[in-house]
Amino acid sequence: MTENAFVFDVAGAQQFEQLVVQNSFHKPVLVDFWAQWCAPCKVLMPLLEKITADYAGELLLAKVDCDVEQDIVARLGVQSLPTVVLFKDGKPVDGFTGAQKESDIRNLLSKYLAEPVKKGDDPLETAQSLFDSGEFAQAEALLKELLSGDDQQPAALVLFARCLTERGALADAEAVLNSVTDDVQKHPVAAVRAQLTFLRQAAELPDMAELKTRLGKDANDDEALLQLSIQQLARQMYEPALDNLLQLFVRNRSFAEGAAHKTLLQVFDLLGTEHPLVTLYRRRLYQALY
Repeated sequence: MTENAFVFDVAGAQQFEQLVVQNSFHKPVLVDFWAQWCAPCKVLMPLLEKITADYAGELLLAKVDCDVEQDIVARLGVQSLPTVVLFKDGKPVDGFTGAQKESDIRNLLSKYLAEPVKKGDDPLETAQSLFDSGEFAQAEALLKELLSGDDQQPAALVLFARCLTERGALADAEAVLNSVTDDVQKHPVAAVRAQLTFLRQAAELPDMAELKTRLGKDANDDEALLQLSIQQLARQMYEPALDNLLQLFVRNRSFAEGAAHKTLLQVFDLLGTEHPLVTLYRRRLYQALY
């Protein structure tokens, strides 16, 4: 058994169903059909393990000893070794036979997975880059590894909380934020807390279609306008949300105990002082106030 937690041996048809077929609904699973007597297999296997490790949990590798697991071999119709089959969403979607170059294997995987984290890069910078490009699961896996040691960097904790927020693990995200004590991180923590607040509020509100219908019937429905803004913020639709909040503030700044003003300030915290939308809407808010 390899030390890599994402590589495992498969013993029997039941394990194949659980570890390969069922797992593949969550993330792609490479199945390496090999045998002790197969020299190319012994060359290929370490390469597959290395590639799997690079994906930091976004790819699994299942190893099937063909001399032992002949029922599985017959089920998949494996006729030569080594054979590698990629499972995704419960079925085989790609693969190859014979020893392959590392670049060719990575090219095959790139059709189903984002590029793995490169060794030697700063983990936090890499995680931030992954997060910024929408690869939240990979960023979370990298941060989990980074935070598994003694060095609990505040910036890594805040980014980890943002990853948890993106997949809806709001209670876990809040617990992580509560562990951040570095005053330097005051703004990032406030930003993630604001996003958590909007997501929680949105879960209790009517959906956007219903709110838009209400506003179509009555453009002065303050409650619907505020609730629509929250739904937009939960979906990171910041510009239309800011427009709606400013409109509500100008029209009825005392509505719901000044909710429009308070929410505008939360959005400014969320986006940061350097964000162009904050610069624009802070100026517009100032003009509306004075």
